[in-house]
Amino acid sequence: MAEPSEHAAYIRSGHPDARLDHLDGVVLVYQNSLLRRAQATYRLQPLPRWCSADLFEPRRSEARVAVCGGLGPGGAPGTALVVEQLIALGARAIATVGTAATLRTTLSPGDLVIADRALRDEGTSHHYLPPGRYTHSDATLTAHLTEALTVGTDRRTVTGGTWTTDALYRETEAEVAHYAACGLLTADMEAAAVFAVACHRAVPATAGFAVADSLADRRPRTGDHMINSGLDHLLAAALLALTRNGAGSRGHYDGPSSA
Repeated sequence: MAEPSEHAAYIRSGHPDARLDHLDGVVLVYQNSLLRRAQATYRLQPLPRWCSADLFEPRRSEARVAVCGGLGPGGAPGTALVVEQLIALGARAIATVGTAATLRTTLSPGDLVIADRALRDEGTSHHYLPPGRYTHSDATLTAHLTEALTVGTDRRTVTGGTWTTDALYRETEAEVAHYAACGLLTADMEAAAVFAVACHRAVPATAGFAVADSLADRRPRTGDHMINSGLDHLLAAALLALTRNGAGSRGHYDGPSSA
């Protein structure tokens, strides 16, 4: 069986400094527009092609979180591959920031959702964990994300479960109604796989979404500015959450990496 450590060894044969264990973690972003804004806001500089995506580190020496993008449309298998590679290179924690569709008419574009669990309606997680209905985010890292989202905004934020599915155009009305009745808030394409890989590798992971469209009332995705600003706020909170999480092992907290 192929191991991600083999990928890391191959990368280090050409880049001996290919390591991420000096950082507090990595944030995965799925929207190219968000990645471009992050490059400008946090003065990110590209790293060599250490993984199957675009990897950036902050220019400021005190910043301790990398950003990974260029994941295309996302999806469980491709995202799991990248998470495996990042962990093999030393990533100590993973946060993902993206958009999701709401299953509730009470959530609007730009509202923020923190996923504490993900329904496993994709295939990838079943190769990592025993049979089960859900995978779960790391409680401590998710608490840091929740706290960070209260900084400097009154943006509506809720916590709950997400439905992770590979079949983007096969989400039926009956499924939407059923999963909403089960208490789930959103539909996404990656969270269950990310949580499963992270659990298998004993690395904390969390996920946050900005609501972009609705499966509850068939409201299509729009260019609502609230979605982009929600993603920006989520990214800032994820950077802060990873820094605070890493500060526990360093014995102190010296401020957010995005400051």
